[in-house]
This record gives sequence, C-alpha cells and structure tokens, in this order.
Amino acid sequence: MLKKTITYTDFNGNERTEDFYFNLSKAELTEMELSADGGLAETLKRIIDAQDSRQLVKIFKDLVLRSFGEKSADGKRFIKNEQLREEFSQTQAYSDLFMELATNDKAAVEFVNGILPADLADAVSKTE
Repeated sequence: MLKKTITYTDFNGNERTEDFYFNLSKAELTEMELSADGGLAETLKRIIDAQDSRQLVKIFKDLVLRSFGEKSADGKRFIKNEQLREEFSQTQAYSDLFMELATNDKAAVEFVNGILPADLADAVSKTE
C-alpha cells in the first residue's frame, strides 16, 4: 500500500495537505493481467517500446484510479468504489499527482512499486 501525501490548492484557493492511499491486491493484479492481450506486463512493454504516450497515459490513469481507496477505521478493509474514484478524480490533488507521474519517470516507477503488494514489489525490484 502506498500512502501519498499531496499538497495542493483546492478550488476555493485554499492550500491543503492530505494523505491519499493507493493499493492493488494480488487478485486485482491477476484480473488486470488476464484481461490484457498477452498480459499486462507485455502490453506495457509494447506501449513503451512503441513510445505510445497516449496509451501510456491511459494506463496510468487507470492504475491511479483503480488503486485509489480509503482504509477502514479498523484497518481490515481497503474500500474502493466508483464514487470514491470519481470524487478523487475531480480534485486538484488527482491532477497534481497525475501530472507528476506523467512527467517524472522516477515518480512513476515509485508509484507503481508502491501500489503493488509488498512481496511482489520486492520481487520486481530484485529483477531490476
């Protein structure tokens, strides 16, 4: 799970600093992998090799919104639903995060590694 602290200016002109949480479970990753032609990793590789920035941006938007959620007070659940995603996508915090990921390769890699389950993130970083 990734906790991202974002400072942004809201639409009333107020500066805010808030914590946002992002996570993908193994089940969600498996679903994403099986739904992409040739698998998610292969799809990403093809997009990067082709330098298809339009598709890459689309995938990043999907990753950010798909991984966004809120922890339950007792920590047992990570709540994700369409309403939460839509509300987050309408904030300046989302826009700022999206622009950071779209323009900073290092931040994008850190984000992706941060939303992966810890054991998978460890395995990925060992292969780099």
